[in-house]
Amino acid sequence: MAEVVQMPKLGFDMAEGTLVRWLKAEGESVKKGEILAEIETDKATVEVEANLSGTVRKLLVEARASVPVGTAIAVIGGADEPIDLAALAEGAQPAPKATAAAPSQAARPPATASAPTPGAAPAGRLPDGVRASPIARRLASHYNLDLRQLAGSGPSGRVLKQDVLAAASGDASASHVPAAAATEHLPISRLRATIGRRMQTSKQQIPHFYLTADLDAAPMMQARAQANLDLAEDAKLSVNDFVVKAAALALRAFPNLNASIEGETIERHGEVNIGVAVAVNDGLLTVVAHSADTKSLTQLSGEIRGLIQRAREGRVRPDDVQGSTFTVSNLGMFDLDQFAAIINPPEAAILAVASVREVPTVLQGQIVPGTRLKVTLSADHRVTDGAEAARWLQVLRGYIEAPVRLFL
Repeated sequence: MAEVVQMPKLGFDMAEGTLVRWLKAEGESVKKGEILAEIETDKATVEVEANLSGTVRKLLVEARASVPVGTAIAVIGGADEPIDLAALAEGAQPAPKATAAAPSQAARPPATASAPTPGAAPAGRLPDGVRASPIARRLASHYNLDLRQLAGSGPSGRVLKQDVLAAASGDASASHVPAAAATEHLPISRLRATIGRRMQTSKQQIPHFYLTADLDAAPMMQARAQANLDLAEDAKLSVNDFVVKAAALALRAFPNLNASIEGETIERHGEVNIGVAVAVNDGLLTVVAHSADTKSLTQLSGEIRGLIQRAREGRVRPDDVQGSTFTVSNLGMFDLDQFAAIINPPEAAILAVASVREVPTVLQGQIVPGTRLKVTLSADHRVTDGAEAARWLQVLRGYIEAPVRLFL
């Protein structure tokens, strides 16, 4: 039975998205879970998967068109199935015409008899035959650079933003070293503007309060070191994995902190979905580990690792960035004593995680070496109060200082 694919809603404040390019053409077969299109939101470029197997019967939106959330963008059905396209798309908002698009971003023509090279990615996935992030393609066009002539530093040779900037500065060997330059006036990116708008709204409308706890991280670090002895290099546990798992388990007992507020209503969520803040080009993106409290520490670690990699490569999926009920922001890799984070609306709280540090500690009247970790909880005073938030931090402390419970 034919179904309509709609522009997904990726975040509570998303109103529209731009269809960057189609990866399947009309008349082409598609399997459930295959990437059908790439859309660009204010936060990221997202891969939209087909919701069923069949044939792409109609593409309802042109490449580079910006359309409202919920708009019908494609129809998938049987190859010979009679379909009333008008009836299926009835009620959908009219799709606007696209702005001028580069040939590489237009929908591909129907597949011909020529078969792709075994093991190669489909031609539609690689415009101009080059692996590159969307921002790298835009920058290359801006600087009039040929992506085919650039050496990519990303996975599988993917050309990233820094590779284009390095080539534009004339030093392809200095991808991560910015060249000295005169004063620049740059437009604010969509992501940067979205972050600014949302954080300004959060600070103005949400009555934040902050609680900081100083945790004994020695047991966690010992457990991590012991567990990593038996894990492959690409599967080793991070400090963040321990904190995310501990936070998820602690939220089970405190539904007010695993909640969202909309107007006069507080919604306590049944699932514990932990958002993990990730630094990406031009800003910050939150990816989501769904049902984090029900997964083993190693399973959760692998899932978060995959989410972060997709975010940094600019190929997140809708489920990767929607549905978070609580966020963890970890800046421990930057050698920080402590910091406070701004709540990610409509959530009720966010946990800021600083660096694990070796410091002098007083134990039974004696100064001894210690391993400490400071975390700061930012919470919404409309939903919770200091006493409840402090009790949540006590439960979190219990998991961090007795980490064997995280493996049970």
